Amino acid sequence: MLQIDPSGASAPFEQLREQLAAAISTGELAPGTRLPTVRRLAGDLGLAPNTVARSFRALESDGLIETRGRLGSFVAERGDAVERAARQAARDYLERMRELGVPADAAAEYVRRAAAR
Repeated sequence: MLQIDPSGASAPFEQLREQLAAAISTGELAPGTRLPTVRRLAGDLGLAPNTVARSFRALESDGLIETRGRLGSFVAERGDAVERAARQAARDYLERMRELGVPADAAAEYVRRAAAR
């Protein structure tokens, strides 16, 4: 899918950014899709990890991908900024509940009770 032309007119980080942006905009990479790690993608493409990281930072700045800490980088959800932030807050909440050993249905019930107050 991704190919970098070392003799291409644009820099490798820009080629990667453009190809990933195109795959996201066409739906080839759907929202929520986990991207390979920077190191893995760098190895697969024969690039320096900093080159891939630079592409990821540009894509994140453009709102096309989001980094979720140790979970990795994902294709960003579509929608307005408030909607995206709300989805991220929900993911963060569920991750914390899992860490506490709280099942998803119980976590949802806590939210319903809090909203009812």
